[in-house]
Amino acid sequence: RPRHRVELPGFRIGRVAITNATFLRFVEGGGYQRREWWSDEGWSWKEQYDITRPLNWSDDGREWRIGGWVPLDPDRPVVHVSWFEADAFARAHGARLPTEEEWEKAATWDHEAGRARRLPWGEEPPHAGRANLGQLAFGPDPVGAHPAGASPSGCLGMLGDVWEWTAGDFRGYPGFRAHPYREYSEVFFGPDYKVLRGGSWATAARVATPTFRNWDYPQRRQIFAGFRIARDAA
Repeated sequence: RPRHRVELPGFRIGRVAITNATFLRFVEGGGYQRREWWSDEGWSWKEQYDITRPLNWSDDGREWRIGGWVPLDPDRPVVHVSWFEADAFARAHGARLPTEEEWEKAATWDHEAGRARRLPWGEEPPHAGRANLGQLAFGPDPVGAHPAGASPSGCLGMLGDVWEWTAGDFRGYPGFRAHPYREYSEVFFGPDYKVLRGGSWATAARVATPTFRNWDYPQRRQIFAGFRIARDAA
C-alpha cells in the first residue's frame, strides 16, 4: 500500500525459476570460487562461513528433503539459496535479479487487456493445477508442472514452489503509511533486508498473491527461496 503507478522500460525475465540442474552447472563451473561474480558483502559472507553449495546439498549429488537424502532432481527449482548466491549466479550469466516491479508485471500484466490480473492466471482461486501451495506437495514441483497457472506473459510458477528473491531493498512505497501497525513492516525498511515474491509450496493460498511482499536478510538460506533472472531488453 498504497497503489501507485510505475513506468518500466522493456526487460526480459526467465520463464521459469532457475532449476537444480542449471545451478549445479554454476557450482561445478567454479561459481563459488570466482570472486568477480560476487558482491563484496556476498564474498565476505561466503568466505566466513565456507559456503560452497546451496543449503542441504551434499557433495555427491543429493539434497536433504523431508524424509531424508534423495538424489538431486534436475527439474525442480533450486531452493535454500541466499540472495547473495542468487545475485552471484545472475552476474555469472550476464544477468541480474528482477526488480519487484518487473517481477510483478511479469506475474500479472495482461497486455491485451491493458491491466493487471489479480492472480497470474486470472480471477479463479488457486488449485493444484495452477500452483503448488498450502503444504500439499512437501517441496517444490518440477518447473513447468503447472501450465494452467501461466501468467499472461507466459511465466510459470510465479506463485508457489519457491519464494523468489528480487533485486531491491525492502522499503515503503511512495505515500506509505503503516498498516495495521508500524512494527509489522516499517521497522524493517532499509538496506538490511531484500524482498521476496510469490510464496512457496508451504505458503497458504490466501497469502500467496502477486502483490504480497516478503522480506529477509540477504544471507538467509533456511527459507524456501529460489529465484529467476532478468536482463534489460536488447
